[in-house]
Amino acid sequence: MATTPQPHAVVIPYPGSGNINPALQLSKLLRRHGVFITFVVTEHNLRRAEAAAAAAARGTEGFRIETIPDGMLDADRDAQDYDLGLSMATTHRCAAPLRELVARLRGGGGDGVPPVTCVLPTSLMSFALEVARELGVPSMVLWGSSAAALMGHMRLRELKERGYLPLKDESCLTNGHLEKTIINWIPGMPPISLGDVSSFVRTTDADDFGLWFNITEANNCKNAGALIINTFDALEPDVLAALRSEYPCVFTVGQLGTMLRRSHDDNDEDAGDSIDLSLWKQDTECLTWLDAQDPSSVVYVNFGSLTVLTAGELAEFAWGLAATGRPFLLVIREDLVVPVAGGGAAALPPEFLAETAARGRLATWCPQERVLRHRAVGCFVTHCGWNSACEGLAAGVPMVCWPVFADQFTICKYAWEVWGVGLRLDAEVRRGQVTGHVNEAMESEEIRRSAARWKMEAELAAGHGGSSRENLLSMVKALGVSEHEDQFTSQI
Repeated sequence: MATTPQPHAVVIPYPGSGNINPALQLSKLLRRHGVFITFVVTEHNLRRAEAAAAAAARGTEGFRIETIPDGMLDADRDAQDYDLGLSMATTHRCAAPLRELVARLRGGGGDGVPPVTCVLPTSLMSFALEVARELGVPSMVLWGSSAAALMGHMRLRELKERGYLPLKDESCLTNGHLEKTIINWIPGMPPISLGDVSSFVRTTDADDFGLWFNITEANNCKNAGALIINTFDALEPDVLAALRSEYPCVFTVGQLGTMLRRSHDDNDEDAGDSIDLSLWKQDTECLTWLDAQDPSSVVYVNFGSLTVLTAGELAEFAWGLAATGRPFLLVIREDLVVPVAGGGAAALPPEFLAETAARGRLATWCPQERVLRHRAVGCFVTHCGWNSACEGLAAGVPMVCWPVFADQFTICKYAWEVWGVGLRLDAEVRRGQVTGHVNEAMESEEIRRSAARWKMEAELAAGHGGSSRENLLSMVKALGVSEHEDQFTSQI
């Protein structure tokens, strides 16, 4: 590694948007600082991401795309538990093709490609850390959520050992047990209800795959030489201090979108920054529609890339929006409501569409960071996935939160109770609560002040001398071998 003329990181994101997007942002930042990037996507996702496929065919200096299979049968892609099926497939079938790829690139890939000096998977892909160890290549891991979510998932094993999990019976899901059971011993975190630690506590099965997988993946992050988190120090100081007592090397480099935007301010944008790996076609015309709206007037609604609603839940959200009387941008993926012929929008009540035609805009997908930073957006109704929450925080937009899956419950708790930027909807969607929470989030001076504060803190962290910028520079030095070499390679 000491004789390598240019560092070369092989970045392997879990094949879902929630991990692909921050991994790509981090890769662009590293590339700007002289690190050669091989970005590994699955064959299935490269077929979906037409723009990325075109970029791969062209080739971009200092950035290349490679593919591996995800191990899934096409017949299983429409399954209701697709995400868990994908996790099983990658865990059991992706190590061999990745090992072959890294071994091929380890000594340099020809055509000016330098030898691999780091394997950098995201969370949920810890088999890549074992591949790196076997091949004698240093590793880092990008955790795809908040520091608090990592700490909570790391303690799922202890929750089992202490008898909290699995749940005794199905009644625990509905009798208030999840809300009333308070966990007050997780390092760096305030007291938190059992139900807010993770969605994976909602099981009565001691052998539940989702619970096992998340316990394993969170704790396997310790097998990397360094931990990277898309957060900033001021946002999660207590839990970051606790994590740093358990990890030898932690780089907080978020919010990544702000970091990348500030990097563009310092340098001319180049071809590598245009690489797009969106798995859905972006509707950029919604930005023109936003241009015509008043400042801070629009309610933006997006439930992320995995959330699935019933037609009834979507109707409650829709009529709740309608009752606010405000303009709104509602993102409805084609698979948001299943099964509905013609896509999710077909599940909206015709009367709602007619009533709100003059002030509503529908989109199947959109460039979310640009939407959230638009002057017209005044509220974000979100599932509280970490990318969405982070982007909302960095844009200074108040939130209305409806957590559904995995880490979203922890993130919602922090957005509502710790950061003061939002309000939480009940699990059972009711139009009246949707209306009330949207109006309160947009009108509350306290929430708006908190949102503005975190936007400022994100900008400070990304600016010259800021914590995230300094951490990124330290990470780059570690990748190139500097005073951080011993710390970085000690885990190999």
